[in-house]
Amino acid sequence: MSQPRILVVGVGDGGAATLPEALVRRIMAANVLAGGARQLAFFPAFQGEKVAIAASVEPALARLRQAWERGERAAVVASGDPLWYGVGASLRRAFPPEALEVLPGPASFQLAFAALAEPWQGAALLSAHARPLADVVAGARGVAKAAILTDGQHTPQAVAAALVAGGVSPASPCAVCENLGGPDQRVVRATLGQLAGVEFAALNVLVVWPQGLPQPAPPGLPDAAFATEAGLITKREVRLLSLAELALGPGQVLWDIGAGSGSVGIEAARSQPAAQVFAIERREQLVEHARENLRRFPAPNLRLSHGAAPEGCAGWPDPDAVFIGGSGGRLAALVEVAQRRLRAGGRLVLNLATLEHLHEARAMLPEAQVYQVQISRGQPIQGHMRLAALNPIFIIAWRKAPAEMAE
Repeated sequence: MSQPRILVVGVGDGGAATLPEALVRRIMAANVLAGGARQLAFFPAFQGEKVAIAASVEPALARLRQAWERGERAAVVASGDPLWYGVGASLRRAFPPEALEVLPGPASFQLAFAALAEPWQGAALLSAHARPLADVVAGARGVAKAAILTDGQHTPQAVAAALVAGGVSPASPCAVCENLGGPDQRVVRATLGQLAGVEFAALNVLVVWPQGLPQPAPPGLPDAAFATEAGLITKREVRLLSLAELALGPGQVLWDIGAGSGSVGIEAARSQPAAQVFAIERREQLVEHARENLRRFPAPNLRLSHGAAPEGCAGWPDPDAVFIGGSGGRLAALVEVAQRRLRAGGRLVLNLATLEHLHEARAMLPEAQVYQVQISRGQPIQGHMRLAALNPIFIIAWRKAPAEMAE
């Protein structure tokens, strides 16, 4: 006799009354019913064993596995579509697909856009539920519209403040859609700036139409445009080659370690305003130059820190690209952290000026591509032109294996 599949049902705020009678009968006939406290309360007459899914889903998964292996009828009730930021991911981790029968209800995103009568093809669908707000900001920047699931910590007010801090205009239209599908459903239309200090129901979706983001600025600013001292700046030609190797894309994260006067990080941030750039420099005088350069060339998606790496990078989101322009004698530690934290397919680019550092980097990154960049610039001399050579630089470019190769 084959094992019965675990029935997984998405239920809206309207409860069991919104489900077909035949489906309710199947749920009520189960031996074990698992779900969140709110969903279980929709079935007060259930006579079998109720298993609450709490902060840790593991006890419920263990009971469901026991029921499945014993041939008992088991059901799971969840909010909306269980396979969209729901318990479905945990169930698929614990069970093969043939063990599950999933009947989704309308997802929160669907209900939010329906409440707004707003087409939602092409919208960015994001979740701030127990996730870093930096990832939400990155996903919402540069899109026409975004829908964001919130939670008790990352409330609509907190998400709005993070978006504004990330360069989205506080005048951007938004809507908070509360208690979707229930009798007390409410939609509050406002701007991001108007959400400060306003309280909303715990169950909500924030929909935003981001405005005010800067347009991409092609890289290649002249060296003289930047404030610096003693020529401590990544020269324009080397900067352009390094940015090409970093290949920063929209929504991605770049670490600029040993940022100096900030030229690489600023050019990267301005060329990809929908990306996030985190820059760190330990020398205070160069941090001041970097701040001045940010005043000259605003990049709201760049966060500059005064401190030492890699310790100062610990709280940053995992990067898609890492640039090391200065190591402070800690090259091995910086490369190790970069390799470990880089996302699959991520890029690591180093600029090195000495043969000793090149030898050290080659030992750590034997498969990396190595370039020697020797630039000579034309300079006038007595009505003629001569070539003035800049110091040669080694560019080391290393790529982490893509996800399918890393498995």
